[in-house]
Amino acid sequence: MTTDLTSTNTANFLTTLTQTAAAYREGNKTPTAEVVVDALLIAEKVAKQQRLNYPFDSLMGTWRLCFATGTKKVRQRGGIILGKGFYVPKLAKIQISFSPIGEEISDQGKVANQVKLGLISLQLTGPAKYPGKKNLLAFDFTQMEISLFNRVVYNQEIRSGNNKSENFYQQPLAKQAFFAFFLVTEDFIAARGRGGGLAIWIRENWKYT
Repeated sequence: MTTDLTSTNTANFLTTLTQTAAAYREGNKTPTAEVVVDALLIAEKVAKQQRLNYPFDSLMGTWRLCFATGTKKVRQRGGIILGKGFYVPKLAKIQISFSPIGEEISDQGKVANQVKLGLISLQLTGPAKYPGKKNLLAFDFTQMEISLFNRVVYNQEIRSGNNKSENFYQQPLAKQAFFAFFLVTEDFIAARGRGGGLAIWIRENWKYT
């Protein structure tokens, strides 16, 4: 990170988002969705103004989705607007993990997205890359795994599998799904997706998967 986010002009939104992550984790009363969305938009604006730069290794580990906005299409204007925002129910555990390909961290890595509901688990994995421009992390899912009672019942390549993974790193960002991270701390991360929605994930652990 190139700028200290604890400075006076950023303290309010950072405090709100820190409280949001802590309250969700501990099961306490969380800030309203409107307050969280406002804080996220300010955080995004500050990141652009201050040209914050986060290294790839600051994203490594497993993160649990805490809050998301979604988007709505606006036909007359030909654009999108943010949804109201919502906290992900604790019953559904949605995680995203980032890990390096080898022992050393480069701009290439792996991504895993897992949804757990009761004794059922769905996990999608694939390649990821972090070229360092505007904190964009591009990714693709090429493998699907379904588990029941902690036992894998389905594990297959999807969307051309390994062939697509090999071509992934040469493709331009404009043709790939991505997250634009605008706030990264040791406890939580926040980003805007290619579709325009905002999201917060809280750290689960540091272990690479």
